[in-house]
Formats: sequence, C-alpha cells, structure tokens
Amino acid sequence: MSRSILIIEDDSDIANLVKMHLKDEGYATTLAFDGTTGLKLALSKSFDLIILDIMLPGVDGLEICRRVRAQSASTSILMLTARSAEIDRVLGLEIGADDYLTKPFSIRELLARVKALFRRAETLKTGALLNSQKAINVRDLSIDVDKRKVLLRGKPVSLTAKEFDLLLQFVKHPGRVFTRSELLNSVWGYGYEGYEHTVNSHINRLRGKIEENPAAPRYILSVRGVGYKFAEEADLEKEHV
Repeated sequence: MSRSILIIEDDSDIANLVKMHLKDEGYATTLAFDGTTGLKLALSKSFDLIILDIMLPGVDGLEICRRVRAQSASTSILMLTARSAEIDRVLGLEIGADDYLTKPFSIRELLARVKALFRRAETLKTGALLNSQKAINVRDLSIDVDKRKVLLRGKPVSLTAKEFDLLLQFVKHPGRVFTRSELLNSVWGYGYEGYEHTVNSHINRLRGKIEENPAAPRYILSVRGVGYKFAEEADLEKEHV
C-alpha cells in the first residue's frame, strides 16, 4: 500500500515541486495551500506523513502540529521553516514534530528525510508488535502501552506524544543511565545534535505531571554529569531507609 503524504505549503512552486518528486517515489500526495484547509484535512483524514510549513495563511504550522499531535501520535510530521531563528525549530520539536528542514532545502535531502521517517515509523511499529508487555505498573504509575495512556494513582495523566515516548523509554530500562544525546536519538530520532535542552524541558514537564514533588523526584532521577535514569528497586529501597 502506498504511503500517504499531506503537504501543507503556501508557496505553490515549492508545494508542486515536492509533490512531483514524492509521486515519482510512489507516494500518494495531497496538497493544501493554507493552514485552515491543511488543518481540516489533517484532522479529517489519515496520513502517514505531514510535510508542514510553519508560516502559513490562516492557521500557522505550529498550531497545526499541536492539534495533530493532540489527535494522533502515529502520524509523522516534517516541518519546513524559512526562519533562521532557533526558537521555531525548538518549538516544533517541543510540540511533537519528528523532524524539520530549513528553507532553502534540496529535494534530495527532503526525500532522504521522508524515507528516514518512514523507516523509523516501521521500526517503532515492529518494536511495539514484538513487545508483549501491554501494561507496565511501577508504584503509583500504570502505563497502558497499546492505548498510550498513563494513570497516576488511578487518575489519568495527560501526556504529549513525546512525553509518553520518553516515559516509556525510561520504564522499559529501569536503572539504565541515558545521556541527553541517547534520549534524543531514541525518542526524537536522528538530526537533533545540539538540542539537549529539548530533553531537559521535556523531563521537567514530565516530572511536573508524574512526580509528587518534582524537586525531589522518585521516578526520573538525575545522574550528575551524565544524564537521567528511571528508578530501580535499589533506589526504591533507599526511600524507606
């Protein structure tokens, strides 16, 4: 089955050029030239990938990304930006974009990024199928892997897609210390060197949602000079000493 891609780009020359090359690769493509139309399509139909410009008439790309992520964790999002400001790229990553390209970009690089995102999606899908553990319970936390839901003391916790992926990465490897770079590679994918602060901000928000006292965390622990780890049994026992 052909992969479906939604291109939301107000520059018709760029949009049609990208569409032509994606069709040559065998992908089914849909075009939207403004944010309002793009958002409606993104929320009403199922796409494997959305190529999304940040600067759009109507609804901007960041808001579209935010709305799509609130509805779907599985749709890949590749953001395009003509801005040189780092804040745009960081915001895109923070709200759930999987990758970004800064204009002007080469079609060759775009196609490489698209293929890499699809490979990553397949890897994640295969890993999920191979993982027989459907629920993970750690103290007051209950994580439904299939439904991507988290309960804290029986009450639902609202996590973004990346916050959930980050938590799952930790709970599947209790006691293992991850550097920020390792977390970037495993949760966000390739191409994010230099964005370690993105990991820090996600961990701070995640702690704010699952820790009783984020300043003295019991689940996600800092390892000075290295990174972070999820508490293991030995750490739990120290609480009662």
